[in-house]
Amino acid sequence: MPGHTSERLRVAAISFLNPAPLLWNFEHDPVAQELRSRYDVRYTLPSQCAAQLASGEADLGLIPIAALPTLPQVRAVPGCVIASQHAVRSIQLVVRPGLALAEIRTLAADAASRSSIAYVRVLLQQFYDSRPVHHELPADVPTMLQDNDAALLIGDPALLALQARDTNGSFADCTWIDVATLWRQHTALPWVAAVWAVRPEALQRCGVSADTLVADLCASRDAGLRHTEDLVRAWAPRLALPEQTVRTYLSENIHYTLDSDCLRAMDMLYALAESTGVLPTYRLQLL
Repeated sequence: MPGHTSERLRVAAISFLNPAPLLWNFEHDPVAQELRSRYDVRYTLPSQCAAQLASGEADLGLIPIAALPTLPQVRAVPGCVIASQHAVRSIQLVVRPGLALAEIRTLAADAASRSSIAYVRVLLQQFYDSRPVHHELPADVPTMLQDNDAALLIGDPALLALQARDTNGSFADCTWIDVATLWRQHTALPWVAAVWAVRPEALQRCGVSADTLVADLCASRDAGLRHTEDLVRAWAPRLALPEQTVRTYLSENIHYTLDSDCLRAMDMLYALAESTGVLPTYRLQLL
């Protein structure tokens, strides 16, 4: 029977704030105990999720959408997403004082920013005729801007950098651009960061149907959103952020349902990324 095999789906997950609601049932009993019969969850960086899916080390992963064109063996799972309909806060392009977007020649980004760097490269090329050289550096604004025109921060480091700017004026003379807001300004579509993706053959091997997978993931998301206040209490001290910042982020900045607008946004990114040479040709393939 599905779900009663000794082999479980190996899951590559991300230990950031934004996917926390998606993983609620996998981390909280009694549901987690039942899910452990089907899933073996391990935490890593977003870029490593994609690498583990590519190598076959993982069967299911929460991966940056920019990784999908390089993974023909996987399918995006319907239902859940990490996206933003307006400002996202956790994707910040920090530009040296006095520089316009069209003048950016060098860009620093950390290893976790695969989709975000694709978005920024597409936006800069398509709408500002700028093609900056990209350097990979740790997510630290002083280090990133020491020899570069702009820094791209994603996830928890971006939220912490914004908090430092707002509380003590750190790099307040720079131009701070919310990448999701910039994307919507030019496309009128949501910004989409990551989706669950699966190696379909693993479902059969582990005795998990596509319907069960989608139902498990959506139920976990829904439970997480019902427990937003619990997540706020857990994550605010962990990140040293005010509770209201975390609450607003989870309830307003991040959108978790892979709806038709998000699918259109993904198609738009892939089309623009192909035309600018940022990503190879790709058409979204759902499970």
